[in-house]
Amino acid sequence: MTHTDWPLWEVFVRSRRGLSHTHAGSLHAPDAELALRNARDLYTRRGEGVSLWVVPSSAITASSPDEKDPFFEPAADKAYRHPTFYDIPEGVQHL
Repeated sequence: MTHTDWPLWEVFVRSRRGLSHTHAGSLHAPDAELALRNARDLYTRRGEGVSLWVVPSSAITASSPDEKDPFFEPAADKAYRHPTFYDIPEGVQHL
């Protein structure tokens, strides 16, 4: 397998001040271990990350932007999922 045949990996980084991983970019690598090492070298050079995820692009399934209205419409009628009906106590963070 040549480097042009290597699979594409999506890289997610959790920053020092972050609570969740965010998509940082993509890279090609022959396996997960090398993808993780390359992601570390490429996306955390300045010490901004504390955790990395690498996921094969082929393993990601995404909704289509063209179908956003019909796909997400069922969630619109579930207003109880939003905290507008609840009193949030003082001192509660990250809700």
